[in-house]
Amino acid sequence: MAAKTGCGAPTLAEASSDRVVLSKVTGGNALPVGRQESGQQESTMKILLAEDSPVYRHLISGHLKEWGFDVAVAKDGAAAWELLQAPDAPRLALLDWVLPSIEGIELCRRIRKAQSSSDYTYIVLLTGKEGKTDLVEGMRAGADDYLAKPFHPPELEARLLVGKRILDLQRELVEARESLRVAASYDFLTGLMNRGEIVALLNRELIRGKRETKPVGIILADIDHFKKVNDSLGHSAGDTVLKEVACRLKADLRVYDGAGRYGGEEFLLILPGCDLATTVRRAEEIGRLVSATGIMSPKGIVKITVSMGVTFAGDGRSTTVEALLNEADVALYRAKENGRNRVEA
Repeated sequence: MAAKTGCGAPTLAEASSDRVVLSKVTGGNALPVGRQESGQQESTMKILLAEDSPVYRHLISGHLKEWGFDVAVAKDGAAAWELLQAPDAPRLALLDWVLPSIEGIELCRRIRKAQSSSDYTYIVLLTGKEGKTDLVEGMRAGADDYLAKPFHPPELEARLLVGKRILDLQRELVEARESLRVAASYDFLTGLMNRGEIVALLNRELIRGKRETKPVGIILADIDHFKKVNDSLGHSAGDTVLKEVACRLKADLRVYDGAGRYGGEEFLLILPGCDLATTVRRAEEIGRLVSATGIMSPKGIVKITVSMGVTFAGDGRSTTVEALLNEADVALYRAKENGRNRVEA
């Protein structure tokens, strides 16, 4: 396998033109003059307008453009549903209750049934119905807000601004949750999985390997004489070395292999489908890649090598995560004792 370089730091599912009309609003003309003069132009948000009345469609889309929205217009419920299935589907939807093909209230139900936790769609229902039971029915179907025709444009704008604010907050919450997940799973310095995550991955691969009767290779790698790097060049140089070694260790791995910082200057690599001989060969290749060139640090070029201990699960061996890690650690100790910059199995 060739070593990789570079270590270091709508589509609309072919909606037919007679059913769907798209209007793009650019930053230069998205907002009225009065808003632009404030110097705080709002970011554009895509909105779906599903309306079968040409009069209302023209009137509402004009207001939406004036308010700075990127407008996708559907003339019936089927076209609206098609637009909502696109990868870049609008997350703000203005739906008429009465639509050809699929009614707005049925669209509400479909949206709520299909959406994921990270892709919430805020729905405002437009309708000529004013009964309290209609309001309740719309909300139970999944609508977030409800506006009776005819309406005053400022009231519609206010409700859409509320929806936009809620969607912005929801996006921020999803991003914060993802940041917390990454922080809990990855080592902040090297970008590799942390100890808990790489050990958990090993456990999952052992279960998978046992089920599919396939081996799993394990490599425990340790940077040789790393303490000398910190003592002689400083911790800044040590951090640079750790990041670059991590990058080189994973540079030639397959997409489904695992690489994690096991602790300090130790790294754990997991190679599903690799028996002992293959894992030893791969460890030797990775070791040569790590030591091929010096690492540029703030204090100059540092020549680095790694020692590796190799073991594997498979061929009927009854092994646990703890036993395998112990075997790899013993092999790594042997590699250190036998001169470093080598692989032992």
